[in-house]
Amino acid sequence: MNKNIEKLYTIAGKKERLIIGLMSGTSFDGLDIALCRVNGSGRNTAVTIEKFTSVPYNNIFKEELKSIFSRHDADLEKVCILNEWVGLQHAAIINDCLQNWGIKKESIDLVASHGQTIYHAPRFLHGFEEYPNATLQIGDGDHIAVATGIITICDFRQKHIAAGGEGAPLAVYGDYLIFSNPGENRIMLNIGGIANFTFLPGDMDAAKVFSTDVGPGNTIMDSFIQHRYPGKYFDENSSLAMQGTINEKLLAALKQHSFFSKSFPKTIGPELFNMIYLRNAQQVSATESLSDADIMATLNRFSADMITDAITRTTDPALKYSIYVSGGGMHNPLLMKNIKILLPAFPVFTTNDLDMNPDAKEAVLFALLANECVAGGNDQMGENREGIPNVSMGKICFPS
Repeated sequence: MNKNIEKLYTIAGKKERLIIGLMSGTSFDGLDIALCRVNGSGRNTAVTIEKFTSVPYNNIFKEELKSIFSRHDADLEKVCILNEWVGLQHAAIINDCLQNWGIKKESIDLVASHGQTIYHAPRFLHGFEEYPNATLQIGDGDHIAVATGIITICDFRQKHIAAGGEGAPLAVYGDYLIFSNPGENRIMLNIGGIANFTFLPGDMDAAKVFSTDVGPGNTIMDSFIQHRYPGKYFDENSSLAMQGTINEKLLAALKQHSFFSKSFPKTIGPELFNMIYLRNAQQVSATESLSDADIMATLNRFSADMITDAITRTTDPALKYSIYVSGGGMHNPLLMKNIKILLPAFPVFTTNDLDMNPDAKEAVLFALLANECVAGGNDQMGENREGIPNVSMGKICFPS
């Protein structure tokens, strides 16, 4: 037997595994690294975060990613080179963390790497009916495996697409495994560049589990700040948005896209919600002369409106729900205020209230997907409905 397969077989049979989960979002702020102790699999999964850190990317890293991110005219040679380079950068960060934590790499069973999304192209967005849904993440898993010496599970989204999904959102699988709770209908809202949520029914009926993207979270706000204020990457503490006034004409124009009337579940990306989208909305609404503050106030309300509209459309007004928020958007005070105002009947918490660091959540979820890849994969959810295929995800990369 191949020694790597033999080792993987041993890992799969263990009662618990030490897995490093990695997450790097479309905001390019840094790499989230969660060292997770995972016991069992499926509905019997228990996870403990042993260590967590978020390593900020420097400006060189950010600018390199921005040069190819969500661009029709991306340099193919640059994409090729950065695929390897990002993998090596992530491996170096892992090695540094293990050294700082005083943990030997031999004690780690798996690395779970989401990679860096550079383009998301569901059929709805690319428009070519003869071609499938597609998505692309760079940061090669083999480079991570070889450079760290740890078996690496990566490229999770491809199996989701191959099995009939759109490659997102994947949070539903981890949310279902660790956050389902008898007697409480939970909405696990993640606000990254794109906002998405998972519905977890209080009656524990796996067939009712539901997950979808809803539209922009931080993506247009961040793009506007980066465009207008070089060197800044987001509206820290909503400082600019809080100085502005919502422009109703621009807000109405921003909402006029067929994506928002598309049935759930659905996915989308910054490929749609970007500066071009904003400029088109301003032209349609004759609001090109708005101040930066008014634009930011309106974009903030736009994200809040579409998040709350999706939650309202997919929930039963006769039932009670609790919302648990994670992702970078939870640190945007005006966005959170708007969401709470628009959903007065929904108590809003963060995953801190469930003993899960909100900033670590996505890295942990990918560790759980890696765990399911090698040791689980038998739980069913969502009745295999469109957009939520019952599959184990991840490609396995050996160190040698």
